[in-house]
Parts: sequence; C-alpha cells; structure tokens
Amino acid sequence: MKLDPFYLIVDSSDWITRLVPLGVKLVQLRIKDMDDAGLRKEIRASRSICEEHDCQLIINDYWQLAIEEGCDFVHLGQEDLADADVAAIKDAGLRLGVSTHDGEELDTALGTEPDYVALGPVYPTILKKMKWAPQGLEKIGRWKKQIGGLPLVAIGGLNPDRLPGVFENGADSAAVVTDITLNSDPEARTREWLAATETWRSAKG
Repeated sequence: MKLDPFYLIVDSSDWITRLVPLGVKLVQLRIKDMDDAGLRKEIRASRSICEEHDCQLIINDYWQLAIEEGCDFVHLGQEDLADADVAAIKDAGLRLGVSTHDGEELDTALGTEPDYVALGPVYPTILKKMKWAPQGLEKIGRWKKQIGGLPLVAIGGLNPDRLPGVFENGADSAAVVTDITLNSDPEARTREWLAATETWRSAKG
C-alpha cells in the first residue's frame, strides 16, 4: 500500500472539520482520556468529514471502537499493541500502523505484519516526554532498508523545511501534530505542508 506523504495527526473532529477540506488525504484521530460515548461521537463525525473529502482516517489506540464503528485503519503504540488483539483487528479487515523507537520495538512491530511502521522522534518534540533521544535522518535510512517495501512514517519535530531530508533518507510519509495545531494560523500552515509534500511527490514522479 501507499501512504500520502502528508500525515496529519489531531485530537478532535473539530480539527478534522477545519483542516481536511483544505486537501488533507491522510489523518489520524488521536484522542486520550475520553469516555466511549464521546469517542464514538468523535469517530463518527471524523468519518463523515473524511468520507466527504476522500481522506483516509486512522484511529489511534481504540481498535475495538474502530471495528464497531466501521473504520478501516488503526494505529497502535507499543503499549497499546501489547494489549491489542491483532488477530481480531486483521479479521475485521482493518489495516494497522505501529509506532517504533528502537530495534526491539521494530521487531515487535514487524511481527504483527503491519501496513506501515512509524519511526520517531526524528527531531526533538514537544508533543510528549520521550525516553528516546531524537533518532535523526540516518536512522530513517537504516529503518527503511530493514522494512523494505513497507511504508515508513517519520514523526517528531518535523516542519516543512525538514521534509526534504526526511524524504531523501527514505521516509514515505511525514507525520505532524504541533507544528500545525500550535501554529497561529493552522490553515495556512497546513497549506504549506500540502505544498511541500506535493513538491516532493512531483519530484519523485
């Protein structure tokens, strides 16, 4: 499978309503600490917008709700992966993305036969406290050689200026959270990302 090179990650359907209509084709809904009723409402609203705009929606963590709500893609961190029923996810026809930070985690991820692997943080990030140091561009290249044709998502501290290095070293998609959501003009910043990733896509042919 192929992933869009611009991978937006947000924590509400409100963000999806604001930004997906600008041309976003790949978005993850990443919500922490919400009850099931609220999550279902957020998932349904997000699905509606994404279907309207031909955007792939990925649900973070809540794989059971994703199955129940008819979603087709989930993303799991390593802790979530340890508790998840991967067979149930696959049996339901959902695709799976997995986060990795080191070699052991990559081996664990590959054991699930995921549809993509994410590597991070590439650069220092303010999204959350990390026990891992920034991975750097060189590791993107090494990871890509290990996973072969599997899509590789780079995440952590990315901005439009850093995209050429990320893509040139083997990443297939670049994920972004705070560079957009904390920007004074998220819509304008999203358009910058779309333009930058489209430039790379065009250059790649």
